Amino acid sequence: MKKESKMKKEEKVNLFDKCYNFTRADEAMEMDMYPYFTPIQEVKGNKVKVDGKEMIMVGSNNYLGLINHPRVMKAAQEAIDRYGVATCGSRFLNGTLDIHVELERRLAEFMKKEAALAFSTGFQTNQGIISTVVGKGDAIITDRMIHASIIDACRLSFGHVYKFKHNDMADLERILSFLDKDCGKLIIIDGVFSMEGDLANLPAIVELAKKYDVKVMVDDAHGIGVMGKNGRGTVEHFVVEDDVDLIMGTFSKSFASLGGFVAGEKKVISFIKHFARSLIFSASITPASVATALATLDVIEKEPERRERLWAITERMKSGFENMGYNTGETETPIIPVIIGDDDATFMLWKFLREEGIFTNPVIYPAVPKGESLIRTSYSATHTDEELDIVLKAFEKCGKILSIIQ
Repeated sequence: MKKESKMKKEEKVNLFDKCYNFTRADEAMEMDMYPYFTPIQEVKGNKVKVDGKEMIMVGSNNYLGLINHPRVMKAAQEAIDRYGVATCGSRFLNGTLDIHVELERRLAEFMKKEAALAFSTGFQTNQGIISTVVGKGDAIITDRMIHASIIDACRLSFGHVYKFKHNDMADLERILSFLDKDCGKLIIIDGVFSMEGDLANLPAIVELAKKYDVKVMVDDAHGIGVMGKNGRGTVEHFVVEDDVDLIMGTFSKSFASLGGFVAGEKKVISFIKHFARSLIFSASITPASVATALATLDVIEKEPERRERLWAITERMKSGFENMGYNTGETETPIIPVIIGDDDATFMLWKFLREEGIFTNPVIYPAVPKGESLIRTSYSATHTDEELDIVLKAFEKCGKILSIIQ
């Protein structure tokens, strides 16, 4: 026994074995079935060039179609001329520009909150908020389908995490009812679920939060700019702006930029500002990105017709897919999933669509539950009727070839 034990101790474990044993990506590449990290060579409106071939993009979060807006691009160029291409410092020290402060003032005003704070990415925003306000002994209550950035932030917080079934208010109340009344509690929810496009039941959530004296944070990355009469997101859509304590948003969707922000009570934002490690120990948002966010905020406030067009497109595409026989799930947003269920069929449909010149995103577990793999499509206010017709015809043709639809 001692000899056997000694032999086991002498066996060497290579840290990188897991890396060497990962072959799935290489195998998919060899079969020309690898859909990720696709190099896009050129972007012109809703057309992109991949491997020299023009494709219609229906896989972007460019909801309002502002990435090529002349006024937005000019603002970014002018910011570079004035400030250079980077701050080379964190917000805490030398990395705060006057336009950072202006952006935060405008965002707080837009979101109808006392204050706002901008981070370098949306992922860092969630990390900074959650790991700062939630500590040991506190409780986090989340939907099982929350974004990965929230999951990682919860791990960093050292709080106790409780997950309720997706959009199941009875399960949420079950959890809230047994939590210690003396601990700090925060419900964290996605306003729009990014893969399926469905909405959180915010009215019911805020009612339960009031009943059990719990704070509420909404990650509205895919809602702000899109949802609500004025584009303030799902909190405006459901008329619960005064009942949500913290609202998180990103600049990489409707704002056509890079970064993220949180809006809320002034004292709470100040606390996050002085203790969030992902803010203090990271370089601040580049001048061009800040200027872009400011310029797109102007468009969001002054051009509601973009949202109107986006919703007309959303209805057209959802109806089009469903009339063909595709399953679009519970979506209520410009994120329209085409749910296939089988991973191989999902990748085959993605490949066939690519050959037809349609850029989509295949999504499998763990991004969605097992057995619910899908093609994620998402739309922009600038998609033309001609482009939409081409997309629908391609889905019909490819779906029939693969016997996914009749």
